[in-house]
Amino acid sequence: MKAVIIDKDQNLVWSDVPDPVAKENEILVEVHAAALNRADLMQRAGNYPPPPGWPTWPGLEVAGVVLEAPENGRWKVGDKVCALVGGGGYAEKIVLPSDMALPVPAGLSMVEA
Repeated sequence: MKAVIIDKDQNLVWSDVPDPVAKENEILVEVHAAALNRADLMQRAGNYPPPPGWPTWPGLEVAGVVLEAPENGRWKVGDKVCALVGGGGYAEKIVLPSDMALPVPAGLSMVEA
């Protein structure tokens, strides 16, 4: 899949990365929209500590559609969700704990969510 990463030189790079794999109690979400967060901008400028390791994956707020979910969990394939995540939102897909997701309210677009 494709994702935006921040390399060691603080460049945004559109990269090929491995597809994420959901574990127990996680959902796999196809990202339809991701916000540009002040923390992302500060991190790229070197004014905000990134998570340990490189590359850094920006994107803290996402909205998308559930692709995989635990069988007896709250979410079902096709549900529209939004979430505040620890990074990685500027990607085609993201995995997150199922309890971190919120439903996209009826009448809101993915961008609005």
